[in-house]
Order: sequence, then structure tokens, then C-alpha cells
Amino acid sequence: MEHIDTLRRMGLFDARVPRYTSYPPATAFSPQTGEAFQVSCLKALDPETPVSVYIHIPFCERLCWFCACRTQGTTTLKPVVNYLRVVKEELELLRATLPDGIIMGQMHWGGGTPTILPPDMIRELAQAVYDVIPSAPDFSFSVEIDPTLVDDAKIAALAEMGMTRASIGIQDFALDVQEAIGRKQSYEATRACVDSLRDAGITSLNADLVYGLPHQTPAKLANTIAKVQALDPDRIALFGYAHVPTFSKRQKLIPDAALPGEEERYHLARQAAQAFVGSGYQAIGIDHFGKPEDSLTMASNTGHLRRNFQGYTDDTCPTLIGIGASSISQFAQGYVQNASATAAYIERVEAGKLSGHRGYELTAKDRLRATAINMLMCDFAIDLQKLDAHPNARDLLPIHQAILEDFAGCVVATGQGLRITEAGRPLTRIIAQRYDGFGDIVAQYSQAS
Repeated sequence: MEHIDTLRRMGLFDARVPRYTSYPPATAFSPQTGEAFQVSCLKALDPETPVSVYIHIPFCERLCWFCACRTQGTTTLKPVVNYLRVVKEELELLRATLPDGIIMGQMHWGGGTPTILPPDMIRELAQAVYDVIPSAPDFSFSVEIDPTLVDDAKIAALAEMGMTRASIGIQDFALDVQEAIGRKQSYEATRACVDSLRDAGITSLNADLVYGLPHQTPAKLANTIAKVQALDPDRIALFGYAHVPTFSKRQKLIPDAALPGEEERYHLARQAAQAFVGSGYQAIGIDHFGKPEDSLTMASNTGHLRRNFQGYTDDTCPTLIGIGASSISQFAQGYVQNASATAAYIERVEAGKLSGHRGYELTAKDRLRATAINMLMCDFAIDLQKLDAHPNARDLLPIHQAILEDFAGCVVATGQGLRITEAGRPLTRIIAQRYDGFGDIVAQYSQAS
């Protein structure tokens, strides 16, 4: 109870803060930084350094009510076929812009539901990417998979085209929770999907779970955890549900009264974390768990863990090229997001130009703050010696000192800088926000708990 009182006093159950998958957060992006900046960044890439590629498939046969991603429902493949045509046109625009010799270290397909694509379209899209950006020798390829919208033929096509990791959406197995979020998915269907993936030779599996969902209770979550453990994934992502109905209109279908309170959310997250660690997974960052031999775990142990728009990653490529509607590219110079609405994205590409419509150009001060935030989010510590490599590193000294004073007991001084204690880790995003120079932006962020 004393620890809960401390977390309560430090604002955990009241705060809404960015997830810091980028710094600055996307709320700071501006339309003044768009396609021209995107083109200049692409042209400046070094062919000797592999890039990562993210492809957004914004279509779903069903729209899950809890989801705040840029998606749209469809009952036919007609808009998907047209979208794939435009993505291929975007790839050709990239071919004309990128320096010769660029290769790809990682590729990720997200959505939406990438497995809405039939096998022939899976092959068509993958081949189109490889034709423009060939894969590096140690290439990895991950895909977000809906177990209710995949079959052996789709999995075989993905494996044939080089998929090395599957990310399986689960959220929760309790039927009343699933009904409340508009996503019915049986354990049997999920088990069949996992078996099919393993039969196809896909050995790296990730399971996505969500806590803080409507009607979720400790007993129901324990049942879900047991079923996930039986599936034996290599890594687990445990995300807190972000209830932002003013931003994601479909979330208005979820009654506020059915949601657990802030402290209940915290206890659900702790319950899941303790269960996974107790069964042999290692905690990674604020919301991931991995087997000891998993690449994300090894990245965490060796100080190579990073954040990008998919969350925690072991990706060492400094550049991420986003393809498709709403995709965000990350360059050394800054960020660019493609037009978010599918129609606007299509219009821009069909006009013969890349679809970047807003972004942010980083300054030296931004890079310093981004480094500090990434250290906290990935390592729960600030290494002052590493920060000293940045110009004006001493500008952050007052922030370091204020954090040590304001979060005393949850943050301690070390010989290298400062460290968030085990007990203080639930406060990580709140502590990271102290380094955020855009903290005065009014935005609908997710709960810190």
C-alpha cells in the first residue's frame, strides 16, 4: 500500500503522457515539413547503410472498437487491389528518388490487417518491394497477423516471400471482453494459426496483449495469460489500452463504466508482468517480455534496444522508410508522415509525388533530448558520459537534478548519471516527459498507468 501511495502521489494514476515511440511525438509534426523534406532525406541516404521499411495496410474486414490505428473497413477486395496498385506506384517514385545501391535490413507489414491480402497479392507486394530495395544478407521480415483472417495458403505465401517473424494479435481471450471491444477470436483459432506458422518454418512469434480493457478482471486475465503461455511465443507485448474516443470515434462503442480504474489497470499490468517473468520471460522496457534467446532480449541486455513507431525494436538500421497511407519515415534529419487518409494518400501518389504531408526537422537540442528519453525508455537510466557526446549536454543538468529531487526513492543517482529503480519503473513515461521540450502541446495522450 505504501508503494501505491507513492505512485499515486507522483501522478501515475492521473497523468496522460506520450508513449515516446519518437521524439518529438507526432503531435509536434507540422505540414510545413512535408514532401520536399522527404525527398531531400531520401536522396541523402548512404547506400552503404541498410534501411528498414514499414508498409501500412489500412484495411480490415472488421473494425475492432478498441483500436485507434488508421484503418478502414471493407467487405470486398476492390479497395485493397486499388491500394496495392498505388503502393507499387509509390515504390516506383522511391526508386526514382533513392540513391543506387540502397538495401533493406528489415521490413515490417502493419495495419489494419496485412493478412487481408490473398496469397497472390502477398507475393506481388513483397516482390515489388524487393525489386526497388533488395534485402540485405541478414534481412528480417515481420508481419502483423490476425488469426481469424489467415490460412495456410497465406502463411505459406508469407514464408515463401521471406517472413521471419509473426506478430499475432490476441488482446484478451475472455469472451465478454472480446464482445465489448468488437473482436471475437477463439483460443482454438489462435492455436491453429500458431501451429500453421510453426509448420511453415516461422520460429519467431510475438503475441500482443492489452490490459485495461472493458470487463477485464484479474481472474479473466489470469486465464488469458495461461493460454498465451501455452502458445509459447518468443516475445510478448503488453500494451495498456488507450481510451481516446474523441480521437478514435469507434471507441465510443465502449462504455466508460466497463473500463477498469487507473489503479485497477496498474494491478492488471503488474499481474501479467509477474506471471510472464515467473515463467521464464525477461522484462524488456516498460511493456515487452522475451525469452532469453530472443533477439529483443539480447538487444536489451547489450544496450542496443531502441524505440520506433512499432514500439521496442532490435533494429539497427538508422533509417525507417514508411510506405502507404499514414506511414511515418524516420531519418537522421527528422520525421515525415505520409498523408493519413487513404484517399489523400492515393491522390498525392497518383499526381506523381511522394505523399509526405507533415513532419519535423530535428535540431541538435532535439537530438539531445531524444537520446535522454530513449535511454530512459529502453534502459531506465541516463548515462551522462554518452549524453556528453551531444552539444549542449549540460543544458539538461537542471532537469537531471529536478528528477532526482521530485522522484526521490524512485530515481537514484549513480556514478554514471541517474537510474530509475525497479519500484519506480511504472513512472518511466512521466519521468521521460521531463525532458520533452513539447510538453505544452495540448493532445489526447494515453494513460500513464
